[in-house]
Amino acid sequence: MRNTAKLSTAVLAAGALTFGLTACGSSDSDSAASSDTSGPLVVAASPVPHAEILDYVKDNLAKKAGLDLEVREFTDYVTPNTATEDGSVDANYFQNQPYLDDFNKKNGTHIVPVVTVHLEPLGLYSHKVKSADALKSGATIAVPNDSVNEARALKLLDANGIITLKDGVGNEATPADITKNPKNLKFKELEAAQTPRSLDDVDAAVINGNYAIEADLKPASDALVLESAKDNPYGNFLAVKDGNEDDPRVKKLAKLLTSDEVKKFIEDKYDGSVIASF
Repeated sequence: MRNTAKLSTAVLAAGALTFGLTACGSSDSDSAASSDTSGPLVVAASPVPHAEILDYVKDNLAKKAGLDLEVREFTDYVTPNTATEDGSVDANYFQNQPYLDDFNKKNGTHIVPVVTVHLEPLGLYSHKVKSADALKSGATIAVPNDSVNEARALKLLDANGIITLKDGVGNEATPADITKNPKNLKFKELEAAQTPRSLDDVDAAVINGNYAIEADLKPASDALVLESAKDNPYGNFLAVKDGNEDDPRVKKLAKLLTSDEVKKFIEDKYDGSVIASF
């Protein structure tokens, strides 16, 4: 039976507020909490595929490995890191390195990766056209509004010849960095989780893999264009607050997440829409 705690919007907001308050106060209690390894390992995760992969580990592998695992689902890309920073959870599993680097820099957090598990290829989807070539002049494309995922979306369009970005643009690229836009595309910036819901209102949308799967899209077959897995820097990993990498519970989970059993689970369940990165 599934035993995953789902976080409501109110709880998410409370978590973010708690982070803001504790950041201004003493960190002694947080340090004490983070050093206690006797309880269950609490991991924050996006529902799909991260929590599903963790649930597989919990239901099939954790007991034999002596790991007490608790999975908490979050539907945004902010609270898992603030909750890991303030000690509300022990670890998180939802993000990639460029996103984490940007988050730590902007928020003063100290989250570090432990082990990379999988890649969710970013894709361009549409309810209105069957191919990227069929996009009409002046079409509107929805893209994630956080800096790293927006840049990633624009790089996807650039790699497929839909637009051209200026040379050397990094992970903070915006539409202002487009040097060629032959179809005069317009861009609608939305929270990443909202992009699948925009498909009836825009001509196409660039959607993160986890949100595509949640929306019953199949990246391997439904995307008009899809990121290549080769040399891709956007692998998703298990992460903790700096200093907690040697927590024996974290080490156990890292080993289980990169096991042959998990690799087979990913291959069987996601059929190329999620790709094991180990």
